[in-house]
Amino acid sequence: MKPKSKYKMIQHILSSLKQPGYRYLQIIEAIFKQKIGEFEHMTMLPKFVRDELINELGHHVSSITPVLEKKSNQVSKLLFAIAGGERIEAVRLSYKRGWESYCISSQCGCGFGCSFCATGTIGLKRNLTTDEITDQLLHFHLNGHALDSVSFMGMGEALANPHIFDALETLTDPQIFGLGHRRITVSTIGILPGIYRLMKDFPQVNLTFSLHSPFDAQRSELMPINERFPLHEVMKALDSHIQHTGRKVYIAYIMLRGINDSTEHADAVAALLLGRGLWEHLYHVNLIPYNSTDETPQSYGQSDRNSVKMFVQILKSRGIQVTVRTQFGSDINAACGQLYGSN
Repeated sequence: MKPKSKYKMIQHILSSLKQPGYRYLQIIEAIFKQKIGEFEHMTMLPKFVRDELINELGHHVSSITPVLEKKSNQVSKLLFAIAGGERIEAVRLSYKRGWESYCISSQCGCGFGCSFCATGTIGLKRNLTTDEITDQLLHFHLNGHALDSVSFMGMGEALANPHIFDALETLTDPQIFGLGHRRITVSTIGILPGIYRLMKDFPQVNLTFSLHSPFDAQRSELMPINERFPLHEVMKALDSHIQHTGRKVYIAYIMLRGINDSTEHADAVAALLLGRGLWEHLYHVNLIPYNSTDETPQSYGQSDRNSVKMFVQILKSRGIQVTVRTQFGSDINAACGQLYGSN
């Protein structure tokens, strides 16, 4: 059976070459401390070891190739080429206080067809491998950027790709990326088996649930997944997640003008989150400005300031924690729901 990640593969190669245990640490140090991105340049290794690594894994440590970078104020969006001639995108956000955050992709395209999302118009090309997921971060690391936090909010539905769990293992491995579990956020449209597995295997990883409408019929229209995993079932799973982990669950809500931004919607969101028992205070709503693209229907627009303000007031008056998300990167199609994987 093929090892799940290149790091396991490196261990496998070294053991087949009967190399001493410290060789693996030398390679990991070369990648993560010295930021060496090509096996050829790891001159501390015997040549035959380098040759075998190149033979098995290729010249570059990373399996993805940067094709194009677009920059805007505080945001950098990278287009990567992956095997099979496909493209994926990742976004780096630089906050003023010096924090570097990343939004990475888990699939090439997405098969769930949420009506307001550009990625969904592509359909699902394929799941990314464990290495293709983690190499998005590796690219930024090798280029000298600090890895402060990461969210799986790029292309694709993270919990629909089983490789996500191996990727989380790699990212949190203290010898490799060493990211703290609480610095990672996984976003989902409500894939129940994935929510339960995340709760069991990575209870400290942050979970964000994309709600976008508190009404079942409307949510099914906007997000067809609601037919398969209905809202009340997902809310039960989120209750379990909070009970089991003692951690907040974030509710993402994209504000669509005249569609889901009425007082009726705000009241229904409040009703959905209240009365959920001792843990209801651990739900936190993030209101997100809608970002249009050429690929999404022209009928969707951004809610005006007054609607957003009213929505916030209603939620706050019911004691619900709510934040209006700062918008970054919409001018280079790098914001929520805009990633499309094209030049």
